[in-house]
Amino acid sequence: MDIKQNIQLRREELNQHNYKYYVLDKPDITDYEFDIKLKELQDLEHKHPEFFDENSPTQRVGGAITKSFKTVAHDHRMYSLDNSYSKEDLIEWEKRVQKVLGEVPLAYTCELKYDGASISITYENGKLVRAVTRGDGFQGDDVTNNIKTIRSIPLQLNGNYPAKFDVRGEIILPFAGFEKMNQELIEIGETPYSNPRNTASGSLKLKESAEVAKRPLDCLLYFLIGNELPFSTQYDGLESARSWGFKVPKEATLANNLDEVFEFIAYWDIHRHELPYETDGVVVKVNSFQYQDELGYTAKSPRWAMAYKFKSEQVSTKLNSISYQVGRTGAITPVANLEPVQLAGTIVKRASLHNADQIEKLDIRVGDTVFVEKGGEIIPKIIAVDLSQRSGRTNPTLYITHCPECSTELVRGEGEANHYCPNFYGCPPQIIGRIQHFISRKAMDIEGLGGETVALLFNNGLVHNYADLYELTVEQILPLERMAQKSAENLVKGVAESKNIPFERVLYALGIRFVGETVAKKLAKHYRTIEALRQATLIDLVLVDEIGDRIAQSVIDFFENQENNSIIARLELYGIQFAIIEKVNPNATDKLVGKIFVVSGVFTKFSRDDLKVAIEENGGKVGSSISSKTDYVVAGDNMGPAKLEKATKLNIPILSEDDFMSLINAN
Repeated sequence: MDIKQNIQLRREELNQHNYKYYVLDKPDITDYEFDIKLKELQDLEHKHPEFFDENSPTQRVGGAITKSFKTVAHDHRMYSLDNSYSKEDLIEWEKRVQKVLGEVPLAYTCELKYDGASISITYENGKLVRAVTRGDGFQGDDVTNNIKTIRSIPLQLNGNYPAKFDVRGEIILPFAGFEKMNQELIEIGETPYSNPRNTASGSLKLKESAEVAKRPLDCLLYFLIGNELPFSTQYDGLESARSWGFKVPKEATLANNLDEVFEFIAYWDIHRHELPYETDGVVVKVNSFQYQDELGYTAKSPRWAMAYKFKSEQVSTKLNSISYQVGRTGAITPVANLEPVQLAGTIVKRASLHNADQIEKLDIRVGDTVFVEKGGEIIPKIIAVDLSQRSGRTNPTLYITHCPECSTELVRGEGEANHYCPNFYGCPPQIIGRIQHFISRKAMDIEGLGGETVALLFNNGLVHNYADLYELTVEQILPLERMAQKSAENLVKGVAESKNIPFERVLYALGIRFVGETVAKKLAKHYRTIEALRQATLIDLVLVDEIGDRIAQSVIDFFENQENNSIIARLELYGIQFAIIEKVNPNATDKLVGKIFVVSGVFTKFSRDDLKVAIEENGGKVGSSISSKTDYVVAGDNMGPAKLEKATKLNIPILSEDDFMSLINAN
């Protein structure tokens, strides 16, 4: 292969990777591998300038434009950053800077590099007027309506700001929000998202801004650009932006030399795991805008900035087999069974493969040596196959066509990522999963009955749906393995006591697809009875606050099924609560109206749920996490240190149980 052909093939390969990363949001190599390939191409092009091509991936930021939204040109081009992976790279970069500027004293702004989706937001006269994705750097997608739903982005600025300028930031999904979203998906039997970065990026492309508003997205600002900005350095710009109302991470610092830069990098390489969001490196910028102007740009990147990339903790191990799990909604999840390996302080034996597309994209085969890392430092995932270790005896993975539990042929809906087993009422894992969901703590909370016991009851033919639980007797249960008299009596007693569970939790327990705990509360509060909900039309349901088409159709489908109606009729006969029971608390007040409380820790006089009820009965609201909008934290023993630190920094009053009682009992 001659040099010209080699260069062209490398360009085509990198263009394809760019397309997968920026347009499809489905990269099939790591950032590190991409950067190495790009560097190799840059070296070849530098040695052979006769083959220069302005369309080479080395001459552009990369990526095509997604056509879902209006394409808008950036007023100021969005460049990408050159990456470094060692101190030596940064030392070489500083030498190049000094070669242009001379031996002048240099200060650097050090900022964490956030792993999310880049955004450019235009402000005119202090008002947000436009938000555009990176796109190819010259133009991107107008996602203004979606961006406006992110609460950390100011719609109106404060203070003395320029008449017009752009801010650059990263749209991210904090770990807590990501875990909450995934927990809600698990609760409704759906497959969880794979990682925060792709979920944040995908959120910006949702067509309904109302759906975006439900996602706990955040925006971290890192740069301002415009004419006649009222500051002369990057660090002062961040401080000014913070004063105007932008969320600027406090971790950014000013370094007076490279030694201080290295100290910053060394500290955050260890402590990044304590942050509430993903970060994959440190961005080092020449602080002075005057020096930045003198240094200028290459065709791809600013010469005055360099990104130092942390290496993700990653290991290689052997893929022994692929198994397939069936969820309670019938969703099939392929799981990689690995040779046990130590990763980020834990032994990893399994990793989710998500779906058939993921297996095909990575060309994963049983017997391969695979690279595993923790996505967002949380979920083990396979990121690549070590093809150099592949033997000629491996075969491409053929995704299963029939359910591994009941042998029913799988289906895959148009536009859906997962395959499903449609045998809803005959597939054992689906039946067991629905009953396990029904008895769970946030649903019927049946004392003395756990997930393993549910499987035992089903496998012995004692229950076929959750209504059967209410016909169980001690005599039926006693012969089962590990069941003693006391255990059997507790189980039957726990089932009987669950008849007191309120309607909103019963509705959640039914396991209607897409109806999680929060949605069940809204539907119960709105319709008051199961019969009123059963009679609701699609239009009626959509008009309920936060109920979209997908949830509404799922509710309709559930009640159109005769099997479901039969089970509900039986539950009604057994005395299950299918209507809101009005409770009047004579001691309730309106003293807490307008106040937001966060409850954290273990309490002695109340349960956490009792405290939350008391807050709501006295007019207050219960928040899920501490923020600047939180008015009080009610803290028990073992309150998380991170929450305590955040509450202290925000000067939020921390109340004990006694303090809280004094607050609502005060005259």
